[in-house]
Amino acid sequence: MNLFDLTGKTALITGGTHGLGMAIANGLASAGAELVITDITQDKLDTAIGQYGEKGYKATPYLFDVTDETAAEKAVERIVEKHGKIDILVNNAGIIMRQMAVDMKVSDFRKVIDVDLVGPFVMSKLVARDMIRRKSGKIINMCSMMSELGRDNVSAYAAAKGGLKMLTRNLATEWARHNIQVNGIGPGYFATSQTEPIRVDGHPFNEFIINRTPEGRWGQPDELAGTAIYLASEASNFVNGQVVYVDGGILATIGKPAGE
Repeated sequence: MNLFDLTGKTALITGGTHGLGMAIANGLASAGAELVITDITQDKLDTAIGQYGEKGYKATPYLFDVTDETAAEKAVERIVEKHGKIDILVNNAGIIMRQMAVDMKVSDFRKVIDVDLVGPFVMSKLVARDMIRRKSGKIINMCSMMSELGRDNVSAYAAAKGGLKMLTRNLATEWARHNIQVNGIGPGYFATSQTEPIRVDGHPFNEFIINRTPEGRWGQPDELAGTAIYLASEASNFVNGQVVYVDGGILATIGKPAGE
């Protein structure tokens, strides 16, 4: 089990104030990591830090926008100065705009790309500098089912997540010589507060996901924790440039098999 021990490690999770980002942060903390949590909203940070504290996890908040390179650079410098190092970076902060491509404003398309693709590049570049110096580091990019599949209404999001998959592979290629592993997690469809309105019985999308997923259900956020711990720990030291899809089997099949 020492392979999965994160005691003494500092983990920076962008957007780790709610949803899947918080689930991953909780998992890393349960394995011993000290948390550094970022967001662009102070209220969300305050609430999240309180929730981590209730569980006995050490978590420090930082307020900045990952797409603002100047602000992000100053924040990373403060984090390294205060915590000594950043061992693990989870690029989780992201947005989605659901709109048909023909109706989408170019400015909105660019905003999604900026947050979901440029943001991870900015943070990886800044954090990797010290990782390269120390010859050690783990970077985890939050990819998506849309890194592989298309769907109505999410052209910008899918473009960004497809790009993030390839950014993951390229950064892994560049930084492997420095003992840095860059991998991704591709979540399937999870039961979060954001998906609650469409997870009611009878909702067409709820029925679609249940029927499309071989396990026949939505994932629970804490089911991402094990994959995150694995990719952040010594257990994955020779795993690089990969995206691990935690999707209940969606990508393995053209559809959920008919009844027993």
